[in-house]
This record gives sequence, C-alpha cells and structure tokens, in this order.
Amino acid sequence: MSGKRKRVVLTIKDKLDIIKKLEDGGSSKQLAVIYGIGETTVRDIRKNKEKIITYASSSDSTSLLAKRKSMKPSMYEELDKAMLEWFNQQRAKGNPVSGPICAKRAEFFFYALGMDGDFNPSAGWLTRFKQRHSIREINIRNERLNGDETAVEDFCNNFRDFIEHENLEPEQIYNADETGLFWKCLPSRTSLMKGKCTVPGQKAVEERVTIMCCANATGSHKLKLCVVGKAKKPRSFKSTDTLNLPVSYFSQKGAWMDLSIFRQWFDKIFVPQVREYLRSKGLQEKAVLLLDNSPTHPNENVLRSDDGQIFAKYLPPNVASLIQPLDQGVIATMKRNYRAGLLQKNLEEGNDLKSFWKKLTLLDALYEIAMAWNLVQPVTISRAWKQILPTIEEKESMNFDDEDISVAAVATILQHTKGLENVTTENIEKWLEVDSTEPGYEVLTDSEIIRRAQGQTDESSDNEEEDIELIPEKHINHTAALQWTENLLDYLEQQGDMILPDRLVIRKLRATIRNKQKLTDSSQ
Repeated sequence: MSGKRKRVVLTIKDKLDIIKKLEDGGSSKQLAVIYGIGETTVRDIRKNKEKIITYASSSDSTSLLAKRKSMKPSMYEELDKAMLEWFNQQRAKGNPVSGPICAKRAEFFFYALGMDGDFNPSAGWLTRFKQRHSIREINIRNERLNGDETAVEDFCNNFRDFIEHENLEPEQIYNADETGLFWKCLPSRTSLMKGKCTVPGQKAVEERVTIMCCANATGSHKLKLCVVGKAKKPRSFKSTDTLNLPVSYFSQKGAWMDLSIFRQWFDKIFVPQVREYLRSKGLQEKAVLLLDNSPTHPNENVLRSDDGQIFAKYLPPNVASLIQPLDQGVIATMKRNYRAGLLQKNLEEGNDLKSFWKKLTLLDALYEIAMAWNLVQPVTISRAWKQILPTIEEKESMNFDDEDISVAAVATILQHTKGLENVTTENIEKWLEVDSTEPGYEVLTDSEIIRRAQGQTDESSDNEEEDIELIPEKHINHTAALQWTENLLDYLEQQGDMILPDRLVIRKLRATIRNKQKLTDSSQ
C-alpha cells in the first residue's frame, strides 16, 4: 500500500513555471508528477493563470516570488489596489517614495475611498504591504531619486561587471522603451497645444497610439515597432491581415501599453526574433533586455524565456531618466523622421494640407512610422549607449554622419506647403517635440486611481470611432490583382516622366502574383 503523498506548497515562482510549461504543451499529469502535486492543483493553476500572472507582474522582486507561497489579499483590498497603482507610477517617474510618504498617501486613499473604521498606516502595515506585493524596499528617508548622477556611475559599473560575468556581447544587449505618438498631428501657423494639433480649416484633433521601440546596443538588430492602438481592427485596415503590417500591432481600450500586451510581445515576438538574429550571427542564444520601471513592465521573473537564457533586467528608478539608451535621442530621431516624412509626402503628392490631413489613416501612419524607424541609423543607437557601454561609441563614431532632421530642414519643406509658408521656427520646434514627454503607459490622477480601485471603468472606451465601425473583409483573388497590376503598368508606360525603377518594381510584383496564381491552379 503506497504511502500518503506529502503535501507540497508551491511558491508563486513554481506556479509561473507550471503556467509556462502548460502554455508550451505540457500535460497536467506530467507536471503533477514533476512537482509532487495532484492533477487538480495543476488544473487550478491553469484556471487562475491570469490572476497569478497579474500578481507576479506587479511584484517588485524576483527573489521574493521564489519564497512567497500565497496571494493573500489585504483586508482593505480597495486601498491596497489604489496604493499599488500610485506606488508603481511614482517609481516609474523616479519620484522619491519613503515610508512617511507612503503612510500619508495611504491615509488619504483610505478616506477618499470612503472606507469604514479606523486606519493606522503603521510600520507594520507598510511591511505587510511590501510583503504582499514583493516590493524590495521603500526608502526610509525622503531622498531624491530622479536623476541621481552618483547612482548612474554605480549602475554602469555594476552592469559592465554583470555582462562580463554573463559573457554577453553588445549584440546580445537590448533596450525597449515606449512613447506616445500623435500620429495625425500637423503644424499650425499659430499655436500648438500638447496633443492637439491644428491644420487650416480644421478643428483641433487628437489621434494617439503607443509606440515601443526595441534594438540591441550596436543598432544592428532593430525589431519591428510594437504599436498599441484602440481598435482591434481599425476601419483603415479593411482586409489587411495584421500579421502583414510593417509593425507588431496590438489593441487596448485606451491605446496604452499594459502588462498583458508587454508579456505577449516578450514571449511571442522578442524572444523568437532575438533567437533567430543571434543564430544568424553565430552567437550564443542568450540576451538581456534592459527596461525602465514603467508600471506596464512585468516582474523580471515573468520576462524570461523557458530556458532562462533570454531575460529582462531593470534600470534603477533613480537612473532611468538619465541613461535609458532609447531616450537619448533615438526615439526623438524616429519621430522627427516621421513628421518630416509626412510633410515630404504631402509635398510630393501636391495636396493642400487640409485634404492630406483628411485622407491620412492609421494604416498610412503605421507605414510612415515604420519607415521612420528604418531610417534611424545603427550609429545613432550605439551612440545612445555611450554612458553604459562607452566602447561601442568609440568604435563607430568615426563614420558618423549627422542624420538629425533639423528645424531648418522642416522649415524649407513648409515654405512649399500651401497655408504653412510662414510657420515660425518656434512652432516648428514645438510640433517636432509635441509628444516628447508622452509616456507609453496611462498616468492616472488620484481620482482615476480611486475609481479604478473601486472597479469603475471608462464607459467611453468601447464605442469610439474605429472600435466598432468595421468594413467587411473583402477577398481579392489572384486574377483580379493581376489585372490591376497590368492596368497600372499600362498607365506607367504611357507616362513619359515615370522613372524606370518604379516600373521595375511593378513588373516584379506582377511576376510574384503570376507565380502565386500558378501554384494555386496546380494545387486544384
């Protein structure tokens, strides 16, 4: 007779490992044997997958997740939610978060939430709050965090020691960073408000998406941009398969990056593409992704490949604003490329700005921003790492050719743009920098934090513009596509001013369609 199975209590890290193995096709029976638990326990973990991941993602410490065995809620659950949201935002901004500041804020939220009873934000309460959310530490003193020069030097030295110990080459070191982009923002002859840009004859408009850039330290591997919009299938996408877009497109009701999207991007896009790149270069399939403390970035323990060889590492909150590589002019260069490209496209098409603005769609913008990212040179990226990895910049700076889009260059284009010939240099600069401080995550006010903690949602999020009005998908067969291509070629041949490369591109496209048609016919 077999003995009774010894009771095993899994840690949060164990549960995350089981979830990973389940997602990769592992069976409940096998995992139950490996971890010494019942199959019912494995099924419960599968059932509570999102809850476990969300809890782990909001944690501040990998080592504490390896020890913690429960997700015991606070007796003041709404207060706990509000405090965690507020705390994560403060850390992301690099603001000081001391014990006394936390206690004062907790007391504010307690009464603002209309909670009953007496509440004492004691040292004991603060300790339990930290333990519940695996927060490493909260400063005892109200010390300055944002932009700490001494901490920068300490981090850089420690990071160099880390990559030497891990035997990582610059090609294996990545950075990712989010930013907001007002994609339909055009310059104004008069004033320019943040997030609201005007064109002649049009009212102020606001069209925003979140863009995430990611590249390695040499700039030799730039991943496709990750874009978060509001609609799952915007009108302008029509029958376009999102997998064929020049960017990795996700949707979220506010067009913000969130924990779920970031984890999907890491697991399904970052890890596979990094493996493929490193394999093509004959490098070990091992890499580190350097991140800031955005509330949308999950815990390090969640951002890890199955074999543990591709993983995330976080910049301390007191240095991120000073040395995060993509913030050192890389994202700004991409945005300038995008805006100058829009103006140039308008000029080439001979449109007035009003009609150009009307016709500009999100799909157009995605192609333009992808092109703008492609135009960012590797040296621009490697130069942005100079504080962390100074040797990279020394190797490549000799061949550096300044690529920055200047205000003067934009002014030259505007001189040929009807209605904007007299835009001032100051307004051009404001336009180029209009979303320079836009974060990729939602920044909540105290009132919004309170509503979210109470389970209230934004009622307007699901029924705006492109979220519901979709054009039915239209399938275009090879015969129709071939006919259109033939017509386009005939048109180009009749135009004496069309250059040869344009015609060659269409001819190549025609050949591709013909081959696809042959393959389809032969398989029938």
